[in-house]
Amino acid sequence: MRLEIRDIDTAETVRASFALMRQFRPHLLNADELVARWERQAHQGYRLLGLYRDGELAALAGWRPMENLVHGRHMYVDDLVTDERCRGQRLGETLMNHLKQLARSHGCAKLLLDTPMSNTLGHRFYYRQGLVATALRFTQPLSED
Repeated sequence: MRLEIRDIDTAETVRASFALMRQFRPHLLNADELVARWERQAHQGYRLLGLYRDGELAALAGWRPMENLVHGRHMYVDDLVTDERCRGQRLGETLMNHLKQLARSHGCAKLLLDTPMSNTLGHRFYYRQGLVATALRFTQPLSED
């Protein structure tokens, strides 16, 4: 098995990643919507990485370097998904290790991500990768009244 991690940094390669991203973000309607969102988010530092197994996209990570008063310089991982057909092959671990190295190379002191409370399989994976639950996130939809 040959593994390669590379940037997904053109509209064409983002479009090609849609089927995998949709496994994680099922609310995305189509590849055009993904490309449009990627283009907007890229202005905020968002980047996509793909892990290819024998030339096929098998895992995907969306991330950005950030800095704030709470965490200082850090990497925020927006999206992290392994193709459901490839789970259990340590591809997520391989991609997570690459993200940690990348974070260090960008001067980041830590890596952060959010996950739903209901994502118990994800929680187990993150704990195995050395991440620790340190906060709760509160949200409130803002409707137009």
